[in-house]
Amino acid sequence: MSTSTTLTSRHLILCPGFMTDRALWSRMEAGLARLGDCTFADLSETDNLEVTARALLDAAPETFVLVGFSLGGFVAREIVRIAPERVSGLVLMNSSARPPKPEIAKRNAFLIGHTKERGFRGLSTEAVKKALHPDRQADEALVREIKDMAERMGGEAFIKQLSIQRGDGRPDLAKITCPTLVVWSRQDILRALKESQEMADAIPNARLEIVENCGHMTPMEAPETALALLADWLEKAGI
Repeated sequence: MSTSTTLTSRHLILCPGFMTDRALWSRMEAGLARLGDCTFADLSETDNLEVTARALLDAAPETFVLVGFSLGGFVAREIVRIAPERVSGLVLMNSSARPPKPEIAKRNAFLIGHTKERGFRGLSTEAVKKALHPDRQADEALVREIKDMAERMGGEAFIKQLSIQRGDGRPDLAKITCPTLVVWSRQDILRALKESQEMADAIPNARLEIVENCGHMTPMEAPETALALLADWLEKAGI
């Protein structure tokens, strides 16, 4: 876990997605620092949402804003479930509250066994491209940057993150009382709009924003838009 410092008293904890690290936020980092002190969570050891949430809480200030991208949104919701009084605001970006479909769970089990047997060879180019807007899929530098994050995370992290049990979080959404921003991107084929819509509809005081011309990797594909949405929401929510 690493922290950058600014003069404001606001603190943000940023939880990355599957097989991503702090570099996920690199295009937003300067702007994030203007919004508050930032802690960039390391999910490389995560195989249990509750254990990870409690570890982050142990290291966190008394109150903070949570920003969870994709898998990080599951971690963020678990933190809110455990310690709602400490979360002053919640951002769920390109995430979901649904459990994995049976075919996804089956695929994950296969990948875990395959990786244990043959070793980790990184994320495929095809898989990475699926996470991007069609116009960005030919951006070799961006594809390489995403693959590099996965390679830095390594095979153990790959197995652990695939092993995470993600239950149905929808029954708990109505219990989230802090101001919440839900972000979805128009060309995100990994997460459906209805997944973000149902979170925004179920969480009291939630606001849904859609980022246009962007795939799943919003912090890297549309950092300026994401920053603007975050700054506007923080100001209007009075956080």
